[in-house]
Formats: sequence, structure tokens, C-alpha cells
Amino acid sequence: MPVLLCSEINLKHLHSLLDRYGLAIQMVNDNASIPGSFWQAPEAGLIKNTLYLRSDTPVHSALHEACHYICMDERRRDNLHTDAGGTAIEENGVCYLQILLSDYLDEMGRARMFSDMDEWGYSFRLGSAKAWFEQDAEDAFEWLLINNLINTDCKPTWQVCIKSSRYPIKSPPRRA
Repeated sequence: MPVLLCSEINLKHLHSLLDRYGLAIQMVNDNASIPGSFWQAPEAGLIKNTLYLRSDTPVHSALHEACHYICMDERRRDNLHTDAGGTAIEENGVCYLQILLSDYLDEMGRARMFSDMDEWGYSFRLGSAKAWFEQDAEDAFEWLLINNLINTDCKPTWQVCIKSSRYPIKSPPRRA
């Protein structure tokens, strides 16, 4: 099954979702290069607080790059251009948060996000995005929790990271 593309969703919903984080979306003409795209087109691009997309950009890529913006600290956001950088635990937090945010897009949802991440080649120790999320992502949950990006009920707080804390702490059990 092909991955869900930005042309196949109501972009107003994506705009509304990401606007909560102060992230703007700039659409790029088809076949044009995507500014700030680390992996090159059709992957989404990031420059400061603007997410660059084309109609053929996968929705998982748009949410992944948006979550990089959400998960990085202020200093990195202020200087953001193409390479989000970050630690391995932050990358796990990004993947976890993109799964959570997928539930806020009617056309996407968690099951589709799992499928699209697997189809695109995200790799996890347990062999699939769903297995990782359900059985092996406690560190990502804890990182998001201590950075106030989700609450203990595993719901987004609609805040961006202020000062990244690199190390997970003991927390209540995860409720996904």
C-alpha cells in the first residue's frame, strides 16, 4: 500500500494542528526542490518555524519533521535549517509524538501511521512501528513526559520543548 500523501488529506487540519505549536506550513510547487529537506524531495523540509511540503510529501514525513521542531530546545529552533540534529532519545521522542499526533488527522490515525512508517523503512528493534510503540518505547514516553510535551495520559500538551532533558526518569505506567 502506498503511503498517505499531503495531497490526500485536508491540509487545513494539518495547518490547525501545527499552528498550535507555532509552526507554519509553506507549500512548494510540484517538482520543485523542498527547502530545508534533509533527505531531499519528497521529504518535508524545516527552516526555523516553517515546514515545507509538496503535494507528494508523505504525511508521516510532515509530522516527523514537525515533531523535530516540537522536540528541540529554543536555541536549536532559533537556528534550525534542514538538519534537526538531536540525540537518539530525542529521535525516539519524535517518532513517538508523530504517532500520537497522527490521531488528530482524520485521514491518518495511528494504524495508518504505523503502516506508513513500516512501508517507508523506519526501523525498530521489534520489527515494526506498532510493536516498538506498544512494547519498546518507554524511554520515548518518559522523555516526552519530562519535557512536558505529553501528559501522563499520553496526550499532547500542545507545548514545544523549552530546554531538552536528555535522560529518562521513572514515571507512571504509559497509557497509550
